Amino acid sequence: GVARRTTAPEILSGTCPFAGSPIVKKSKRHRSHDRSAMQYALLIYSTEESTPEERRVVEAGVAPVLARPYVSSWARLHAPETATTVRQQQGETLLTDGPFVDTKEFLGGLIVIEVDNLDVALTVAAELQALRPSNAIEVRPVRDEVPGGG
Repeated sequence: GVARRTTAPEILSGTCPFAGSPIVKKSKRHRSHDRSAMQYALLIYSTEESTPEERRVVEAGVAPVLARPYVSSWARLHAPETATTVRQQQGETLLTDGPFVDTKEFLGGLIVIEVDNLDVALTVAAELQALRPSNAIEVRPVRDEVPGGG
């Protein structure tokens, strides 16, 4: 990627080129007050771009899952080459076009679910992974802490 230096105010004054995009879904509900339920992030990794036919098949299978009541939020991400990486170097903000590391596997999207336990989260991940066997889905618990303890 191409690196360029900038300042935080320059970053904050910009606008997101993907604002209002249909690939981002806002959360449809607030975190449950039921402390027995846990949130898990399903991080979906791909190693290759889908063909239009593959996308149709996967989207047809994913749509019913996303409509389930335990899905808190989800987002599909644009291709890695659309990324900008923000780092600090010698006290300056450094922006690099493209992903931070060059890898064959990339994060294609994520789904946040709220379920009773890890076994249920793994079952949902396995159902989604079966739609495109070349994908990998990493399941991680979501931290339930407010930054700063407030």
